[in-house]
Amino acid sequence: MGENVAVDAEPTGGRRGRGERGGAAARRAARSGGGPGQQLTYIRRKVKVYEVLDDEGLALIEKNADTVLEEVGIIFRDDPEALQLWKSAGADVKGERVHFPRGLPRSLLKTAPKVFTQHARNPERSVEIGGDATVFAPVYGPPFVRDLDGKRRYATIEDFRNFVKLSYMAPSMHHSGGTVCEPVDVPVNKRHLDMIYAHLRYSDKPFMGSVTAPERAEDTVAMAKIVFGDEFVENNTVTTSLINANSPMVFDETMLGALKVYARHNQATIVTPFILAGAMSPVTVAGTLTQILAEVLAGAALTQLVRPGAPVLFGTFASSISMQSGAPTFGTPEPSLVSYGAAQLARRLGLPFRTGGSLCASKIADAQAAYESANTLNSTLLAGTNFVLHAAGWLEGGLVSGYEKFMMDVDQLGMAQRFAEGIDLSENGQAMDAIRQVGPGSHYLGCDHTQANFQTAFYRSTIADNNSYEQWLAEGEKTAAQRANELARRWLESYEAPAIDPGIDEGLKDFVAKKKASMPDAFT
Repeated sequence: MGENVAVDAEPTGGRRGRGERGGAAARRAARSGGGPGQQLTYIRRKVKVYEVLDDEGLALIEKNADTVLEEVGIIFRDDPEALQLWKSAGADVKGERVHFPRGLPRSLLKTAPKVFTQHARNPERSVEIGGDATVFAPVYGPPFVRDLDGKRRYATIEDFRNFVKLSYMAPSMHHSGGTVCEPVDVPVNKRHLDMIYAHLRYSDKPFMGSVTAPERAEDTVAMAKIVFGDEFVENNTVTTSLINANSPMVFDETMLGALKVYARHNQATIVTPFILAGAMSPVTVAGTLTQILAEVLAGAALTQLVRPGAPVLFGTFASSISMQSGAPTFGTPEPSLVSYGAAQLARRLGLPFRTGGSLCASKIADAQAAYESANTLNSTLLAGTNFVLHAAGWLEGGLVSGYEKFMMDVDQLGMAQRFAEGIDLSENGQAMDAIRQVGPGSHYLGCDHTQANFQTAFYRSTIADNNSYEQWLAEGEKTAAQRANELARRWLESYEAPAIDPGIDEGLKDFVAKKKASMPDAFT
């Protein structure tokens, strides 16, 4: 597979970050949960991936997916250009349904990069996507929030800015994300402008673009060019955007339009079948994997017809459902098996992989939320996921972005990052001097090695209470959610926006103002 080679230049809109890139500061932050400003770089996994399928099983899924593409086909709805691209490439186009000769999508994807860099406004925050890298991005898409006063309500643009700020301040969050919540107090046709501006102004981490209409994707690219420059954007990747398949086996004109815009400008797309197994795919893991692979092959290969070499990710969002009510369920075994299997298929295909996060169906940040999120996040990390959407803040099956849940999840992400470092086998990690010094029958509390390492030896949670019962009583008998609430408030009170060139900021504001003035408000 080809590699995405970046132009040897830096974006013009950023500055060097206050946080250190790696080293002792990063290790301290990883063990303590860090604090605002102590940023961690994206993860370089040093633990092996967990695999659930052998070569024979993978080959069977791939064969079945090719059969689906050839015999059943994929609908590309209301997009004559996409249909013509497929026809010219040798596919059999019947109306809006495309049937693919065996191997055609796979051959087209040979031009897609295995690994690429998404550049941030602050070069220190740029991330690598693919290979052994893992990038955590926050929750995406909920129309509601669970606020710091405990109310479930519609999200506002102020909530959106708050989540961008919290993501910027969170040491273990590597990415600003996209629609961290849907600001319903802003007109539908204009809110994307405020959202993209918030990502570019209130954070200097990488961000995701708008996909709700092709022209909104164009606005995203235009705003990125104000920050990074035209040439830099056309030759490098500065935004990664989510393209959902309308499963089963349909891509609609909205998603296709955004996909084409981003691919033409060399910007990354995450082609993701949105699966509620039993409703939008078969009830079995193997059947679901077959459909996912077929949909990803068709959607991802289209990016290469638009622009060979455009970065694209193999995405999947898979949930089971309650067969009694039809409601989505999370943290259950079957979606984890789907994630593990899909990750293997992505590696064989040579594409970066996206799945998982901290998913739950719970309405509040309670034990159900914790168990379901932990089960999902654990399998996400061990699958070898490169881009983790919904890594923090997800509640109620994706209907709600929760402030307290966000802070609790961020704490867990720090633990996950520490785990992914693997075992230190350096001279210090081996600790032979400590073993010799202490000898039989003594303890390690006061030895030189312990004293030298005590600040960084173990991860220290920002949320968990490990003190005595008496101390817990004296401090107000606070729950984890209450401690998360207080931490979120402290972070937001202490937030300081990253610097930006005043001319670039004015350019962004002017672009937003002119675009808003060019059209009437629309709320549908």
